[in-house]
Amino acid sequence: MIRFAIILIIACAVLLPSDGFAQEVADESRLTRDTLIKSESLGYTLQYRVYEPAGLSDLSDIPVLYVADGQWYIRDGRMRQVLDDLIESGEIEPVLVVFVDNRNPINLNENRRNRQFFCNPAYLAFYEKELIPTIDSTYATHADRTARGILGLSFGGLNSACFGLHGHQTFQDIAMQSPATHPVPDLHDQWRASERLPLRIFLSSGTRRDNEEKTRQLRDILEEKEYAMEYIEVPHEHTWANWRPLIDDVLVYFYGTSAD
Repeated sequence: MIRFAIILIIACAVLLPSDGFAQEVADESRLTRDTLIKSESLGYTLQYRVYEPAGLSDLSDIPVLYVADGQWYIRDGRMRQVLDDLIESGEIEPVLVVFVDNRNPINLNENRRNRQFFCNPAYLAFYEKELIPTIDSTYATHADRTARGILGLSFGGLNSACFGLHGHQTFQDIAMQSPATHPVPDLHDQWRASERLPLRIFLSSGTRRDNEEKTRQLRDILEEKEYAMEYIEVPHEHTWANWRPLIDDVLVYFYGTSAD
């Protein structure tokens, strides 16, 4: 019980507003309102918001990035502004981004990260059978795994690692910021034992109190298997000072327009 309580404290603490980012009120243009979706796979209702790039009605075959802990990437990560800036400057192609909220939409104080992100097959099934078909039927997406990615941080980064292993038939692009892998202690062994999967991977870590040794171990496993991977370390702890400045790196790596 003590260990479980500690995990709960960490899960709630890591994404509290920090570094002043949450104090700024984000411009929410091009973001839809919260949309409810009832999941038969999970047995409860979730909510999500969609970033719709400029000129959406004229676009087709749009790639899609799904973001776990989506409400915090909007608020603390200010990801909407990053997307606008990169698309407007032509640094990345237009991309549709689905921000999936980890909370109970009826009671926002109820955080569901722990039950969802620890390699939960029902959570992956929710994406594959319910959320992705809904998005693909609503927008002119490129409805193929090669144009689909998942992003998350901390336990959300763990979720991305799980989706890479168990959902590679659905996702090609796997982005993990400071993945907190300890709730799935055999995760590294699973990656080591698996064949090289058809994935592109973004992996990042802080260098202080950020699970960095475990993340470096995962990096080494992925490098040994010769995955296409961007790996970045930054001199920060497990906070938004670490994660927010790397959002553009994630987007440019997967959707960059440069010939490089």
